[in-house]
Amino acid sequence: MITILNRCHRFRGFVYQHARFGTDKKSIEVAVRPRKGSAAVCSRCHLPAPGYDQLVERRFEFIPLWGFWSSCCTPQRRVDCRRCGVVVVEEVPWGDGKRTLTKAYMPFLAPWARRLSWKETAEAFRTSWDKVFDAVEHVVTWGLEHRTLGQIDAIGVDESQYSKGHKFLTLVYQIDLGVTRLLWVGKERTIESFQGFFTTIGEEVTSKIVFICSDMWGPYLKVIREKCSEALHILDRFHIVAKMNKALDEVRAGESRRMASEFRTPLLKKSRWLLLKREERSSASACAISSATT
Repeated sequence: MITILNRCHRFRGFVYQHARFGTDKKSIEVAVRPRKGSAAVCSRCHLPAPGYDQLVERRFEFIPLWGFWSSCCTPQRRVDCRRCGVVVVEEVPWGDGKRTLTKAYMPFLAPWARRLSWKETAEAFRTSWDKVFDAVEHVVTWGLEHRTLGQIDAIGVDESQYSKGHKFLTLVYQIDLGVTRLLWVGKERTIESFQGFFTTIGEEVTSKIVFICSDMWGPYLKVIREKCSEALHILDRFHIVAKMNKALDEVRAGESRRMASEFRTPLLKKSRWLLLKREERSSASACAISSATT
């Protein structure tokens, strides 16, 4: 096993000492120690720094091997970094900050969180929901730092409710022909939130956007007018039809009241759904009402 790890996950400044079964006989624990004479690295400035002391052994979850739950165990050192002026825990090449998952395990775990719920993923791999979240966050952050936006011709903007109490996220997608991907997620659906997307992509990419599709939410409309006034703004069909149906219903109700006040036959009373039907699906009575009120 040590040979396999050295071939696949060899870390400069550290050595694998030994591998052993855990007390439950269902896990494998791999002991990792600093190589003799190697300098510890400050986790803030990422440069070598003199040692200060050594902490108790810390465990990092690793990719399961042959059906056994695996982990790397190491007593992390602390360094007295004179550049940063603080005593901090050393940086280890297989870990990411305070996360207890290895960098190799997080890209393995994150794709499963797309296929299953985060809770099911945590149960399947004997970890916690918070650690699944850490894995997804790590992979998304890495992807954002290394992605290339390129040319963006069309975007779509929508909101998604993620909790009770009117808590929303603003989602922005690229919807070019042959390229559909999530570009940005922002908390709330406010003007400030949506402006954050355009700040992220920059003015050069923004100026080349040709089409924007959104609903009729006021803050979105305002930001689009300010940032992409030259782009063709397409409002989604659902909200346009809803507005037209509402206007039609208000006219019907008003006409019905007027006809009743004039002691005329209330042809429009209780006719809302007949008027909202498509013409090819309308019954004879709806056609009669339409003719009588024309």
